[in-house]
Amino acid sequence: MYLPELDVNLKTKIIQIGNSQGIRLAKPILEQAGITDDVELRVKGGQIIIQAANRQRLGWEILFKAMAQRGDNAMLDPDTKTDWDETEWSWE
Repeated sequence: MYLPELDVNLKTKIIQIGNSQGIRLAKPILEQAGITDDVELRVKGGQIIIQAANRQRLGWEILFKAMAQRGDNAMLDPDTKTDWDETEWSWE
């Protein structure tokens, strides 16, 4: 859903949430910021910055495929099997 960017300052109150405090954010503001779930909070220069949480490993599949195409996906360390690997290890 496309929402035009809001170019206004919105004022809201700090509210009590159990033993903590918080703010309520309107749904259109969250949608405009692309926030649907987890967020990251950062304090910088006297401001609290709220942004959509980075999705870990986003895009890794594409990067791994590119590495394989370049032949850059080999293990850096040699295979170092031990006697334990041969006699004790099982995939049960």
